[in-house]
Amino acid sequence: MGWIYLLLAGVCEIFYAAAMPRTDGFTKLGPSAFCMVFICFSMYLLSIATRTIPVGTAYAVWVGIGAVGTAVYGALMLDEDRSLPRILCFLLILAGIVGLKLLSSGK
Repeated sequence: MGWIYLLLAGVCEIFYAAAMPRTDGFTKLGPSAFCMVFICFSMYLLSIATRTIPVGTAYAVWVGIGAVGTAVYGALMLDEDRSLPRILCFLLILAGIVGLKLLSSGK
């Protein structure tokens, strides 16, 4: 179950990271509230995941899911850089996430 909580925490991180530019420095109430709700959900789910997954592994995977997911969102929805070197770097992060999952003793 820990890995499911961790995956959901990473998805929540993508939501708040993608919404962050719309907050205009947390000066716009609606986007700021959306962002804060998903920050809270993400932290809560991450904390539950660390009950069964080592904190270092959980944190690295959480950050990786957020980074790769937000980069995909940016490339697809915000027309951000899609260069091959950038894609390769994000694939390395993804390989690290998969590697940590495969090597983890977490339940």
